[in-house]
Amino acid sequence: MPSLNALRAFEAAARHRSITRAAEELSVTPGAVSRQVKELEAALGASLLDRRPDGLHPTPAGALLAEATGRGLSAIRAGLEAVRAGHRRLSIGAYSAFAQKWLIPRWARFADAHPDVELALTTTHAPADLRPERFDATILVTDRTQWPGHTLHRLLPIETTPVCAPGPVPEWPRARLLHARPRPRDWPRWLAEAGVTGVDALAGPVFESITLAAEAAAQGLGLAMGIRALLAEDLAADRLVAPFAQARLSRHAFVLAVPSARAREPAIAAFTAWALAEAGMA
Repeated sequence: MPSLNALRAFEAAARHRSITRAAEELSVTPGAVSRQVKELEAALGASLLDRRPDGLHPTPAGALLAEATGRGLSAIRAGLEAVRAGHRRLSIGAYSAFAQKWLIPRWARFADAHPDVELALTTTHAPADLRPERFDATILVTDRTQWPGHTLHRLLPIETTPVCAPGPVPEWPRARLLHARPRPRDWPRWLAEAGVTGVDALAGPVFESITLAAEAAAQGLGLAMGIRALLAEDLAADRLVAPFAQARLSRHAFVLAVPSARAREPAIAAFTAWALAEAGMA
């Protein structure tokens, strides 16, 4: 296989029909380009360029090689650009509720602060889908402080409390409970900790996510179990109210996991610092 430098020199000379202009493009001397083209011809045992008074003209063999080399160099350039772009594009994995209620409302601030970093977001309701090795950065729920090959940063606590629409507070035991399928134990745990008895902790409509359950509560359907950190804006705007003082603090938390070996890469470091600052953990 001829050297890449020789192929680049030949392709530029054939395209410009000039050794001098090829040398200018490649930032080398004309003598270096001429020498590389001659070495390529010797290695292939074929004449590639006819040197005429009006400039260079590819031979039939030269025209064939120039076309193939041009395509190859274009593909290499495209590949390099894709790799460079990939270093600025972060794949982020997060729970759908976290993405909807916390990450997306803040996303514009990250984009303004880091316009050269693109976030590619994947969301899910299923914990098994949020494997940290799948993403450049993953926001998951865990009580772990260590994860193989990853650095963990605590972002937000998980503090659950009932929420409902403003107005009369539903009374026990007639209150309609709204459930989120991914978190089936929220109501039983909260009721037990709050000392509320006589309530069927599993009765009531079941929704696909905690955000849908909270939306149903905001529309007056009943009481949903909310995570305070994800409903801060709804509570501040009185779209939802938390009518009971009792809140249950889970040992689990929303945690940001990044690959330890890549934690100092500029894009990952920027996202980590931003997320911690937004969460008040910086």
